Amino acid sequence: MADIALKTMIATQGATRDLKAGALTPAGYSFEFAEMPILQGFRRMVRGLEFDVCEMAFTTYLCAKACGKPFTALPVFLVRAFHHGAIVRSASASAAAREPKDLEGKRVGISRGYTVTTGVWARGILQDEYGVDPRRVTWVRSGDEHVAEYRPPANVRPLEPGQDLADLVATGELAAGIGLAGPGLVPLIPDPEQAGFDALRRRGLYPINHLLVVRDRLLADHPNLAAGLFEVFAEAKNRHVARLRRGEVQDPADRVYQRVMAITGGDPLPYGIAPNRAMIEQLVRYAVSQRILDRPSPPEALFAGSTHGLTA
Repeated sequence: MADIALKTMIATQGATRDLKAGALTPAGYSFEFAEMPILQGFRRMVRGLEFDVCEMAFTTYLCAKACGKPFTALPVFLVRAFHHGAIVRSASASAAAREPKDLEGKRVGISRGYTVTTGVWARGILQDEYGVDPRRVTWVRSGDEHVAEYRPPANVRPLEPGQDLADLVATGELAAGIGLAGPGLVPLIPDPEQAGFDALRRRGLYPINHLLVVRDRLLADHPNLAAGLFEVFAEAKNRHVARLRRGEVQDPADRVYQRVMAITGGDPLPYGIAPNRAMIEQLVRYAVSQRILDRPSPPEALFAGSTHGLTA
């Protein structure tokens, strides 16, 4: 009997490289990989249900799930990152914002949409570590949301047509920006890389960015699929972690993962609900407080039932 082909969209990175190379597949299935910019893939999955298996930004998934989109996540966390450095300000000596608390009462740019996962984590960091009330900031987004049905709160405004978000931050018209890069921009938080590692040591902050989703119809029709996918994605990740332990580096994220290993002594990319419960619950809390979700959901409600007890 021929394998069932799964139309799949995932980025090529350390934890997926063996999957993309065809070295691993779940028993009874094969991957048909679609290649495109990752953000385009998120949108095409959310708006057109175009893939069977798809990498997705975590907050996009939370928003999509709340809007009834017919796919469900597996606790396969493909990307993690620290976000202190995502918050930038003008390099000008006369910049209005010199420290995070200065952002209250001002306008701050957001690259793309309000529900972008980096922005959610960054606003949470500003609130929890620097005492900034996100409700007292006007957030200026440069694009729309992947989930078209979502409506942001009143303190979120669109960028005026023809304007450039990075330029507005560099000239000081906006007090700061999240997710931007370019000339005339510097981190708002001094030594942001070290600040991220300090937050990991101090309060266990290790943000999750991307996970894996599967169409609900496939999960219903093939009860073994979720566990089978978890198994091969976990094996691909474990092979990557073994390479990291040997000192191999293939992209800039690998150096961050190696530093996490040095700090924690453990796997820098754990899969499963149990080892990630604190970060899942934290992101959900941020999504509720930032008015992306109406109410919190327990982690188990977000992931396929057959994966609840799996870890890797």
